[in-house]
Amino acid sequence: MKVLLVSPRTPDTFWSFRHALPFIKKKAGHVPLGLLTVAAFLPREWEQKLVDLNVSHLSDADILWADYVMLSAMLVHRDSAVDVARRCNDLGRPLIGGGPLFTTGRETFPEIPHLVLGEAEDLMGDLVRDMIAGSVRPVYKELKKPDLRNVPVPRYDLLNFKDYACMSVQFCRGCPFDCEFCDVVLLNGRVPRTKTPDHVVRELEALRTAGWKGPVFLVDDNFLGHKPRVKELLRRMIEWRERTGPRIDFLTEASVNLADEPELMSLMVKAGFTKVFVGIETPDVENLRSCNKLQNVRRDLAESVRKIHAAGLEVMGGFIIGFDGDTEDVFQRQFEFIQKAGVVTAMVGLLNALPGTRLYRRLASEGRLLDESDGNNTKCACNFVTKLGRDELLSGYRELMRRLYEPETYYERARILLRECKLSGPSAPIGWREVHAFFRSLWHLGVLHSGRAAYWRFLGHALAHHPRAFGLAAALTIYGHHFRVVAQNL
Repeated sequence: MKVLLVSPRTPDTFWSFRHALPFIKKKAGHVPLGLLTVAAFLPREWEQKLVDLNVSHLSDADILWADYVMLSAMLVHRDSAVDVARRCNDLGRPLIGGGPLFTTGRETFPEIPHLVLGEAEDLMGDLVRDMIAGSVRPVYKELKKPDLRNVPVPRYDLLNFKDYACMSVQFCRGCPFDCEFCDVVLLNGRVPRTKTPDHVVRELEALRTAGWKGPVFLVDDNFLGHKPRVKELLRRMIEWRERTGPRIDFLTEASVNLADEPELMSLMVKAGFTKVFVGIETPDVENLRSCNKLQNVRRDLAESVRKIHAAGLEVMGGFIIGFDGDTEDVFQRQFEFIQKAGVVTAMVGLLNALPGTRLYRRLASEGRLLDESDGNNTKCACNFVTKLGRDELLSGYRELMRRLYEPETYYERARILLRECKLSGPSAPIGWREVHAFFRSLWHLGVLHSGRAAYWRFLGHALAHHPRAFGLAAALTIYGHHFRVVAQNL
């Protein structure tokens, strides 16, 4: 059997890093972990080929080579996924689609003949048997949440490591919280399920022995989902790091109550974690209550950020504009909070109602839905009738993003991070790509770019006051370039 695995193209978004990747000579920021996991369930004797449209083109010959094409997509991939489906249909090759895009919107994809809805692990046995028999069903639907301890090591061997800036590994699915706007509970449940620490270390070891020397993203919905198991994992990762000395560092996603866990943060740093994405959303307490983001209430959010920074972890923050309680001063309030807290990577998005979420159902019942979200909340679009005037909301959002990523304001936050972030963990690896990226940034950002004066002042400040963190400072300048382009293109 010949199976073609296709990952759709990701549009130019905040997290695509498309404008930063040329500096490090990479083609994509992240790998298609879902497809790599599905591939591990297919018989080893089958021929498999991965085409990631973020790093290569999909030819007609690729499609015609395959007995089956498998496509995994998220909401943001809708246009690319539809194009792949059309081409498979035109060439007469059966297509099997899976992932969040289809799980929450199956009725909108009549062009895809076979769908796997929900988490696929417990469905793969039946699917493989039906593929062999040539009788693949129209729909395979998750009946219960799978046990992650039974998931094989993803097929990282299908990748060309040179194409990617970051690898991905998963430890936990599900989140104990239930924010109104989030689709994590809908897709993965509220009861966190984890792999064993040994299982995760096997995956990390597979990456290390294959030659990976860059960052690894633990793509958990909430890394703190099961704290005792997280601590067990971190101790196992520390032992693995001490034994093998990998040139790998880690980033992940966690709720803001990470700031209440000094022991856990210390273990994370010792295990090689350097960054954590935190959903801060808004400093407005009433808006937090209204969307059920209760874990962010009854705390000083800026102080929580400082605690995480002080532990040695950079906070990448998620923020939302468009809550019903937002007034015309929301843009200035968000700006002041982000600047004061020193959240350098601040993903500010417009609230969108994702299919199936409690927010989606509420707005539908109120007659306020306008259209379906495409999953990109940083493209200056909102799919429902907002309380704040739409023109004011969109123009205020554009202006906020541009202010946040102007060189002077961006580097001001970066100086706060360098001052507050206690770099006590293993040093991130510096290789020829990092050196090349730095020298390329000297020309593009230090000579050609209009923000060159602020660039040189920032690097000079970092070299004089934070020499140990100079590598981080140089990387921040390149990330800032990407975010600035995204903001200017809104």
